[in-house]
Amino acid sequence: MNEIFKKISNVGLVPVIKLNDPAKAVPLAKALAKGGIPVAEVTFRAAGADIAIANIAKELPDILVGAGTVVTIEQVKKAVEAGAKYIISPGFDPEVVGYCVENGIPVTPGCTNPSEVSIATKMGLEIVKFFPAEAAGGLKVLKALSGPFPKMKFIPTGGIGPDNLNDYLAFPKIVACGGSWMVPEKMVDAEDWDGITALAEEAVRTMLKPHISHIGINSENEDEAKKTAEMFTGLLGGCTDIGKAFFVGNREVEIMKNIGMGRLGHIALCVTSVPRAIHYYENKGFNFDMSTAVYNDNGDIKFVYFSSDFGGFKVHLVEK
Repeated sequence: MNEIFKKISNVGLVPVIKLNDPAKAVPLAKALAKGGIPVAEVTFRAAGADIAIANIAKELPDILVGAGTVVTIEQVKKAVEAGAKYIISPGFDPEVVGYCVENGIPVTPGCTNPSEVSIATKMGLEIVKFFPAEAAGGLKVLKALSGPFPKMKFIPTGGIGPDNLNDYLAFPKIVACGGSWMVPEKMVDAEDWDGITALAEEAVRTMLKPHISHIGINSENEDEAKKTAEMFTGLLGGCTDIGKAFFVGNREVEIMKNIGMGRLGHIALCVTSVPRAIHYYENKGFNFDMSTAVYNDNGDIKFVYFSSDFGGFKVHLVEK
C-alpha cells in the first residue's frame, strides 16, 4: 500500500471539506488535528480549493491534505502543484486515473460496480473510493464487490456517520471512512474551531471505542494470588486458573501469581484498532514501549504497553 494511504489507514477517518473561504483552511486543519484527525480532503466543489490546499500544505506539512471531487486532469495539476498528497474522485474517469498513475500520484477513484473495480485493478490501483456508499447499497454491496477482487481495498464515503461508522470499519477491506459530519459547514463558516475539535475527538472515540477490559493485580506469590482471587470471586463469582494468573468474574479482574508489569499491576484498555489507537494517543502526547508489542499473523500490532505508569499501574492496549 502507498505510504500516504498507510498513514490514512492509521487515522481511519477522512473529513470531506468544502471550504467557501480558503483563509479558513489552516485553522480548520489545526482543529481537526487537535481532535486526532490530521487528514483533510479539500473538495473542488468550492472555488479556491487549490488555494486552501496550498495554505494547509505550506503551514501544516504534517497534515495529510488531499484533493477531493477531482474530475479533470487540470484539477489534478492544480491540486498537486498546491501540495495535495493524494487525489480522490467521485467517479471513475479513465483519463484522470491514467494521468495520476502515469505520474505517480496516489489516486482513489469512485467505484460502485464490478466493471469499475476491474478496470481499477488492471490499472494497478490498490484502493478505490466506494461512493455514494449508503445510496449504492452500503456494506452489503461493498462486501460483494470484495469477493472477486480480494486484493482491492476501499474508502467508503457518503451516508456514513457515527451510527454506522464501526460497521464499515469492522470490515478489513476498508482502509478508512470519509464523511463531512466532523466538519459541518455551519461550524466552519462560524469559525467554531473548538466545536470542530470536539466533533473530531468524538469521531475518533466512536471509532476506537476505548474501554477498560480488565484490571490486573500483582501478587507476591501464588498463595497470595489465590487468597485475593477468592475474595474477588465472592464479589463477582467465577474463577479460572490460566496458569500465570486467576481470572475472576467475566474476566474483569486478573490476579497475577507474581509481580508483573506495573508496581501494583496493569490495566487493559480495549480498542477496535491498536494501530489507530497508537496514532491517536501519540497525537495526544502519550508514548509506547514498543518492546512489549505483540503482532497478529498479518503483521499488524494487536497489543502494546504505554511507556508511563498510571497511578502505579501499567496500561496496555489490546484489540477486540
